[in-house]
Amino acid sequence: MKSILAKIRTAARQRRLSKMTPDAVFSRIYQRNSWGDDESLSGKGSNLAVTEKLREELPGFLTKHNVSSMLDIPCGDFNWMRAVDLGDVSYIGADIVPELIEGNQKFADDTHQYQILDLIKGPLPKTDLVFTRDCLVHLSTNHIKRTIETIRASGATYLMTTTFPQSGTNQDILTGEWRPISLTRPPFSFPDPIDLILEEPPAGKRSYPDKAMGLWRVDDLPAT
Repeated sequence: MKSILAKIRTAARQRRLSKMTPDAVFSRIYQRNSWGDDESLSGKGSNLAVTEKLREELPGFLTKHNVSSMLDIPCGDFNWMRAVDLGDVSYIGADIVPELIEGNQKFADDTHQYQILDLIKGPLPKTDLVFTRDCLVHLSTNHIKRTIETIRASGATYLMTTTFPQSGTNQDILTGEWRPISLTRPPFSFPDPIDLILEEPPAGKRSYPDKAMGLWRVDDLPAT
């Protein structure tokens, strides 16, 4: 019975998602707190505990690669990134959900700005680094390819984004669902990343030990 009910719920969700635009999908997730986390409306992946290793390594990583400006998209509710010492790096936090950006304005200062931007459609401001964590895993294959072209058009030097190096075949999904992706495998076929931070998330039901933030030069990404 549970299996049948689960299939019915999945089918209903997919019918709904197939009729929605990405901005409507992610606004609905935010408004309903669909990822069900007490600490962050951006979901359990934005908890301080889950991001501990990434928070520790990111400042030195940015210095190592001479990053002086970055676009964090989607920035969500800025729950974990505000605990990172970015030094003099010029930071733009952007999201497709207007309510999130409105809430983040209280963190704005000389080095932190927040904007409503659509990663799929663009345009995006030019920065040294486009930082896109836990996003492509929620996008359809077509939307990922459009996103890569949008990033390429921005003139950014680097893309840093979530990848699962040990993942097998990349499945397609409806935007708003989730699956692990390995960006070096088809249909994306990125080259090996030039650098990588292995996140080492705490063990748990949805924990993937190979989850990482890979760094690529945008000019090295294959045309989609």
